[in-house]
Amino acid sequence: MRVMVFVKATADSEAGVMPTTELFEAMGRFNEELIAAGIMLSGDGLKPSSKGKRVAFDGASRMVIDGPFAETKEVVAGYWLWQVKDLDEAIAWVKRCPNPMPGPSEIEIRPLYEMEDFADVLTPDLTALHDGNRDKITGG
Repeated sequence: MRVMVFVKATADSEAGVMPTTELFEAMGRFNEELIAAGIMLSGDGLKPSSKGKRVAFDGASRMVIDGPFAETKEVVAGYWLWQVKDLDEAIAWVKRCPNPMPGPSEIEIRPLYEMEDFADVLTPDLTALHDGNRDKITGG
């Protein structure tokens, strides 16, 4: 199962406070463990939401919203994409993670939809289209 692991923003991360050398090294070691275990597929830190944009959709209308975004606890400061056997394994790995922020922080784990989750709505043409696009994206 694939999961997206979100490091939630804090006032410090939204202010652009950079990690200490010690935290940067600890996170690097943790990422190396994830890679060695075959868990980590991707991951990165994100700049503060003041550097970002949102696009709001309403029917055919599109509206661009400039950051920063008001609710810090709803903003993502970083992410990992992991391949794990189940949610319990993801939780166990998150519990091993160094605290990603200087103070209190949260990490959220969310399973990704897989193609089999859409079996009731997928036609053979849609399945072939998805598989072809996945190959183009992953090079596989």
